[in-house]
Amino acid sequence: MLLYNARLVDGRGGDPVPDAAVVIRDGRFTWAGRRGDEPEPVAGEARVDLRGNTICPGFFDCHLHFALPGTKGTLYDGLAQPASYRTLTVLDRLRVTLRNGVTTARDLMGIDTGFRDAVAHGLIEGPRLLVAINMLSQTAGHGDFTLRSGFDPTPYLAAPEAPPFRVDSADEIRATVRRLIALGADVIKVATSGGVATPNDQPEWLGMRTELVRAAVEEGIAYGGVPVAAHAIGYAGIRAAIEAGVRSIEHGYALDDELRRRMVDQGTYLVPTLLETVHDLDPARTSPVAARKSVHWHEVAQQAVGESAAAGVAIALGTDAGLGPDHGTNLAELGLLVRFGGLTPGEAIVAGTRTAARLCGVEDHLGTVAAGKIADVVVVAGDPLADIGVLGNPDKILLVVKDGVPVVDRAGFLPAAPPAG
Repeated sequence: MLLYNARLVDGRGGDPVPDAAVVIRDGRFTWAGRRGDEPEPVAGEARVDLRGNTICPGFFDCHLHFALPGTKGTLYDGLAQPASYRTLTVLDRLRVTLRNGVTTARDLMGIDTGFRDAVAHGLIEGPRLLVAINMLSQTAGHGDFTLRSGFDPTPYLAAPEAPPFRVDSADEIRATVRRLIALGADVIKVATSGGVATPNDQPEWLGMRTELVRAAVEEGIAYGGVPVAAHAIGYAGIRAAIEAGVRSIEHGYALDDELRRRMVDQGTYLVPTLLETVHDLDPARTSPVAARKSVHWHEVAQQAVGESAAAGVAIALGTDAGLGPDHGTNLAELGLLVRFGGLTPGEAIVAGTRTAARLCGVEDHLGTVAAGKIADVVVVAGDPLADIGVLGNPDKILLVVKDGVPVVDRAGFLPAAPPAG
């Protein structure tokens, strides 16, 4: 197809291309630029008038949880549901996320590689997936969900074949990382600090010592270069993760200038998950302890992200959708990167496209609108460089294309298909 009569924001951070056109053939971009310079059409090529709206690359969410319900339930709802029902709820969340502009997502705990492969094979609708399967935590850390009654719900929070969440020595971490890689994990998730939403730990607590995190990093490198993402909120946990050489810091609320410099020097990414911070936790859905923590740490998060951006830390879009935010609201994070992070709208779009693709190791074929790359497109109403908020409004996401195939066409841009038969 040829998309034309549009503004092009290609994800590379340069000036937009007015009156642009984009050519998609065999699932890839073959040309993008000013209208009138496009190559000769081929037989059967659809010409799609976008009526002056804006073409963006497909967006990433580098931190979400499809197994979790957002505001529509609690972490523990799955304890009363059959596995089949839990699977069907994931299918609905995948669908709404894709249709609202996220074409690639990194799930950092809760679903297994079967969902990833089913999307890749066209069995179910959703963004292409990278999965961590579960989150590794030491006892009493952020990933230890054991209740004070002694009941451990973690078997209901991850795939049945997944290894245990809890690891308390370097040897246990090494063995568990190898098992996750054998199961097909694309990324290893570790909890190096306590958390906000969990009832029995504090963000200030050190969730894993540097030598334990380094063991995970070393195994990832040894087994194909699988990266490590660290849930790290408090200073001690962030420091341990950076010293160990993780690929990304998830949240990173208590960063200081020294640690920011180290991140820049090492090429460590920050995924700030601001969308999770704009609504303090409801004590009825979590716990009074978690709700109190959220009031303090959300304020810290919103202050810290601007300082991290100003220091030159590479920021990639992630939301924690499922844990707090609802699935399908992901691109509201872009406006928060502008509001709290001080990014320009263009820089926020880069954080959700090219930088996110680099973090995920897929920049060679995703993240920008450029010849040869996979054709993921989001067409948004109006001009997001003038009003970044339009991308956070699903009603303004007019057309989503993944792998060159239209997924949703809210504006009726595409010609109607002929009737069957």
